[in-house]
Amino acid sequence: MHVPSLSQYVRQSRLTAVLVLTLSFAAPLLVAQKPLQTLLVGVDQRKTESLNGDWHYLVEQPPFRELYDNAGQIRDSGYARNTHPNISSGPHNSEYDFATAPTLKVPGDWNTQEPTLFRFEGVVWYQRDFVYTPKAGTRSFLHIGAANYRSVAWVNGTRVCEHEGGFTPFDCEITSAAHAGTNAVVIAVDSTRHQDDIPSVSYDWFNYGGITRDVSLVTVPEHFIDDYDVHLKHDATFSAKDAHTLTGYVHVQDAPAGTKVHLNIPEAGVNTIVSTDSQGRADFSVDAKSLTLWSPESPRLYRVELSAGQDALTDRIGFRDIRVDGTKILLNGKPVFLQGINMHAEAPVRGGRANTDEDVNNIFSMLHDLNANFVRLCHYPHDERMERRADRDGIMIWSEIPLWQRISFDKEPVYSKAEAMLHEMIRRDRNKASVIFWSVSNETPRNPARTEFLTRLANEARKTDPTRLITSALIGPKVDKPQILQDDPLMAALDVVGQNEYIGWYEGQAEEADEKTWTFTANKPIIFSEFGAEAKFGNHGTAKDRWTEEQEANVYEHQFNMLRKIPAVRGLTPWVLMDFRSTTRNIPRLQDGYNRKGLFSEKMEKKKAFYVVQKAYKEHSVGKPE
Repeated sequence: MHVPSLSQYVRQSRLTAVLVLTLSFAAPLLVAQKPLQTLLVGVDQRKTESLNGDWHYLVEQPPFRELYDNAGQIRDSGYARNTHPNISSGPHNSEYDFATAPTLKVPGDWNTQEPTLFRFEGVVWYQRDFVYTPKAGTRSFLHIGAANYRSVAWVNGTRVCEHEGGFTPFDCEITSAAHAGTNAVVIAVDSTRHQDDIPSVSYDWFNYGGITRDVSLVTVPEHFIDDYDVHLKHDATFSAKDAHTLTGYVHVQDAPAGTKVHLNIPEAGVNTIVSTDSQGRADFSVDAKSLTLWSPESPRLYRVELSAGQDALTDRIGFRDIRVDGTKILLNGKPVFLQGINMHAEAPVRGGRANTDEDVNNIFSMLHDLNANFVRLCHYPHDERMERRADRDGIMIWSEIPLWQRISFDKEPVYSKAEAMLHEMIRRDRNKASVIFWSVSNETPRNPARTEFLTRLANEARKTDPTRLITSALIGPKVDKPQILQDDPLMAALDVVGQNEYIGWYEGQAEEADEKTWTFTANKPIIFSEFGAEAKFGNHGTAKDRWTEEQEANVYEHQFNMLRKIPAVRGLTPWVLMDFRSTTRNIPRLQDGYNRKGLFSEKMEKKKAFYVVQKAYKEHSVGKPE
């Protein structure tokens, strides 16, 4: 498979739409996307200068005149200039001052840091100074792990990048904009929802705004490694005894043809030199010695050293094979059953976006306590710390982009956005052994436009990364009869079928699940990707009393009775690991702004349903690999 150079391929990190003013606020006009900047891989493996910490901020209410002009274009004047009011004489600025403004922590959402911004959706401007020392023969980038949803960045008044999408990283080159000494960076983040955004205007999680992941300054040589892929060769068939060939590529940005690239994996006996082609890409295929494959039981990671010219970086990568055989999921040639759980990127205990080592430690303590070997990171790419920890701990991952329900599937520019987000997700995490599924959507309406859109996207994912399985979580059909037939045409585009259903909560009574039979027209592995019920921790009653821990546990007992009888089931991801905030959950004293379907409360308190799932996973009593 040919992977184009960065300038052709993954300069996807950008603001997709020109903006127009309607209804007194800025909304995106769908236009073709244009490349604006680099997207670096493996930044967390490089030596960088952290720009985390206190950033000054200013809040802008609609119509956001400091960010957008009357034609809807981004303004490079106003707040972006970072001037200061002159109290004696001189020109008038726009009546603002970052220097005396309050601060927010970065990374972090603004909603949980400042009470007056808890439900704010709009534009917040961030500013901080940083000291920069230019070095001859180098280039420097501002790396932003994620900011929700539209972002524009300036350094010393020069616009350096734009990005659309709240959950993937982007990089802004500042080489020509920065100077020796103290520099100022300004980032405007707009979390306003629009119909043709991804996700769209309505979704069942909290719209945390802000710079929600790490920010750092990255300095690299003029010719630098911006992308790489090192994986076990994915042949048509798999044999464990023959699993010793590693293949992939290293891309060196702006490198002349013939640039030497050194690949060294000492523990696998790999030490080779390859050369870049005219696009800066160096392909390789090498035999490794005594390769131990990555698995939940043995999450082996290898030190992978890459160098080209003056640039070098080191990553930790595991090697494994994932594929399907009929209704079986095969990991390294052996059938595996995925004992999983859903989870949002919600920080346990403290709340807000999960983005710290402590958050990840808390999350993985819950996963291990549950006896899980699999987690669905819904409904968007999570912080890269999650995949790194999963690599080390042997937890398999389902990763997806935020195509959820009310998407404009009939609009080609929306497809372009989805494809850009897909590329950004795959590019960041394709070297993570823990990631076994790319998911293209969740709970989308069944119609021809949607099926054509998602089929194209599934094929794009498969072309971009043929070493992983493609899935999607389906919703429907109705489950009001004993026999349930799933014949959604989207299944033809998937390797693994995800099925969401809520018998006992949104439809019917828990006990009715015992009598249900399921038929899937696709002969493929099935993962029941969502099921469960809502209960507030500490609320008790009978198994028939809604919102009680007893009723939630009862739903799981009967769900497991049903799922044991479905031959093609190869995995489970109950909804959901932990209660999480959602603006659509407004029953006082029961929800209080939280989706309460967690096995844990938001404070990591275990509900009765937790013990039902924990026991089933410990005993492997629901579902078989074969």
